[in-house]
Amino acid sequence: MVSGKRVCAVSRVAIIAAMAGELKPLVRGWVHERRDRVDLWRWKFDEGEWVAACAGAGVDAATRAFAAVEKDGAPDMVISVGWAGALTEELKAGRVYGVSGVIDLRTGERFRPAVWNDERWLVTSPIVADEAEKQRLAAAYSAHLVDMEASAIARLAAMRGIPFYCIKGVSDGFHDKLPDFNRFIRPDGRFDMAAMVLFSILRPWYWPSLARMGENSRKASQSIREAVLDFLDERAYIRERNGYPNLKH
Repeated sequence: MVSGKRVCAVSRVAIIAAMAGELKPLVRGWVHERRDRVDLWRWKFDEGEWVAACAGAGVDAATRAFAAVEKDGAPDMVISVGWAGALTEELKAGRVYGVSGVIDLRTGERFRPAVWNDERWLVTSPIVADEAEKQRLAAAYSAHLVDMEASAIARLAAMRGIPFYCIKGVSDGFHDKLPDFNRFIRPDGRFDMAAMVLFSILRPWYWPSLARMGENSRKASQSIREAVLDFLDERAYIRERNGYPNLKH
């Protein structure tokens, strides 16, 4: 579960992910546009707006998504969300977890969210971590999760002096055996789904694990939605007053 309490109400919240699928349940009914290779969704209300953005996997894509949000005004808070791999058997696929610290694997920098409770660290890696790499990261950093974007968002928030938070849903477990997804990530961070499907069709031994990952990713995205909305608007006061789309899913 996500721990920690939100700060006082803010008028503009940025929610940054890598893939549209990570945001799909959250942004259903929001206004969508695509600009400069970035997908943006907005929900405006009396007191401000929530803006979600994704541009692909990796720190460069996350930086691009953050910049796209800033073009329309500085956010008062930023939340890094999305799928992550588990680095411990205790974290279950399909569940959502709040992150208490982010480690940049390339630089060694460590970032703390504005508020945290549990000691649950996430490592941001430049590659998709397979089972062997997960074991290495868990041993080297005593971390619990791995992703490819959170450290970039944390760094940008720190540079601007705005609160940063991190909420991640587990798409793949600690011991899951999956294809090498790195081969399907384009230079701009976008995932080549067509190439992935063709690869998988010819390798049926991956079908069961890919099916589990697909279902766990779907559950994780729904859990991210619930966690983000609970974090921003625990009692649904903002949503009820402003006619939030699909309030009850």
